[in-house]
Amino acid sequence: MPYWIRVFISCSLLLFSTTSFSVQVNSINNVRMWPAPDNTRVVFDLSATPDFSYFTLYQQTPYRLVIDFNQTALKVDLAKVENNSLLIKKIRTSTPKNKQSTRVVIELNDKIEFEIFPVRANEQYGERLVIDLKGRSIERKNTPLRADELQERKVTIAIDAGHGGDDPGSIGPSGAYEKDIVLKISKALADMINQDPAMQAYLIRSGDYYVGLKARARKAQEIEADLLVSIHADAFTSPKPRGGSVWVLSSRRATTEMGRMLEDKERLSDVLGGIDLRVESDDTHGYLNKALIDMTMGHAMSAGFEVAEDVIKHMDGIAIMHKDKPQHASFAVLTSGKPSILVETGFISNPQEEQQLLSNAYQQRMARAIYQGVRDYFTRRPPDGSSFVSSRAAQHVVKSGESLSVIAKRYNTTVKALKTRNNLTSNVLQVGQVLDIP
Repeated sequence: MPYWIRVFISCSLLLFSTTSFSVQVNSINNVRMWPAPDNTRVVFDLSATPDFSYFTLYQQTPYRLVIDFNQTALKVDLAKVENNSLLIKKIRTSTPKNKQSTRVVIELNDKIEFEIFPVRANEQYGERLVIDLKGRSIERKNTPLRADELQERKVTIAIDAGHGGDDPGSIGPSGAYEKDIVLKISKALADMINQDPAMQAYLIRSGDYYVGLKARARKAQEIEADLLVSIHADAFTSPKPRGGSVWVLSSRRATTEMGRMLEDKERLSDVLGGIDLRVESDDTHGYLNKALIDMTMGHAMSAGFEVAEDVIKHMDGIAIMHKDKPQHASFAVLTSGKPSILVETGFISNPQEEQQLLSNAYQQRMARAIYQGVRDYFTRRPPDGSSFVSSRAAQHVVKSGESLSVIAKRYNTTVKALKTRNNLTSNVLQVGQVLDIP
């Protein structure tokens, strides 16, 4: 074969291979799934902005949502994607429109409403395509109550575990995620509240998924919560700071460096969490503006300050306090119009405090301190028609681990008064023993 023909063939093959390679300008590098109580989020991590189209096949089973990624290669094994959602049977590929594209099929258990939107790259994540499938996605848990299970005139506490899903929150020196620690503390707090006959807890986030900041405030408003408690773990650029703090809403921008950092961190949460900012920024119901100008907001802010003082008093008994007075900042999560506090349980950026926050015993003590502070407030200022109105003449059944001093603190009384009222000659209590509360 003449030399010039061999050169022509080689150049042609090189041009063909280069052209074929350059057509696939994008790639799917990872797929993640986040089931929540009322939706499942599927996240596709891509190397570039997604060029996609989609359609549904709802005429017969299996019901399918089909996404075509144009000029995109698949670099992840879909069979290995963890699927804990009640909505999704499986995720698989199908024959693409052409060789340079990828077709992904999500097989569904029902005809499901959904939203699909791209999310731009940020400091932590690259380009993403997010699909939110609507419907009950996880099995019922024992701790959290659904909105329809809340009882009238039990004092209702909405508990907001910060971050979740794609937003890990702050990350400690050993790699601990804030989202995991605060969820455990929140569940412990919910357990304690639900064991109290006068109160009930509603967990805004009960698993590893993200809830938008405004959606958290709306949930507290929709269930008519008497108080919202948002649980977080602090972080700083230096590992030295440590200790807990409690924050309340201010209608102005924070004036302290830490307050400004926390406000910026909160705004970043929606970006990391993959919220469709085109929708979330459209405050159709005017919750934020309405909350800040409504006459009831003055009461909510002053009540939140009082609750914060009570919680600080009990936190001070089990933790170093970074701040011994309530701090002010403009947090979107606190704008429900209900009394609200944000508890920073410690500095996850401090190596010693990170290990403390990872301890189950410390998580329980922190939850107990928050619970006792909340209970102190409602004992002193009982909502109309609630059990707290008559709790001063109540009886208490002794539970495992309780002492006279613990019970006295809970009911704003003294050990001496309890002993006198119940004719006790010692401090020894028996589980199941019934005490009259003075």
